[in-house]
Amino acid sequence: MAELSSEQALNLVELGGVICKAPKFSQSPAGVPHCIFVLEHRSIQVEAQLNRQSYVRIQVVASGNEHQPATQYLQVEQQVRVRGFLNRHQGRNGLSQLVLHAQQIERIN
Repeated sequence: MAELSSEQALNLVELGGVICKAPKFSQSPAGVPHCIFVLEHRSIQVEAQLNRQSYVRIQVVASGNEHQPATQYLQVEQQVRVRGFLNRHQGRNGLSQLVLHAQQIERIN
């Protein structure tokens, strides 16, 4: 596989929304803590000079000790802003899902 240039390797997402599914906490066999929740985003975006309804529901994964303070008090209906990167996860049923891996979580309210 060819190596990607830094432009091609760019994978950065910032998304604000409301937590719509209660956070689940777990730990990997290697001892890495994980927090998984679902973020719901609704907004109106301008595209081709027209208003377009935007609706996204995406699973967010925050891994590592550095996220524990930010994730410890997350709850349903809380507004947050998440910055991170996108990755594909394959579920037990074999279906692929796009997941946002959080590098920064900011509570808004």
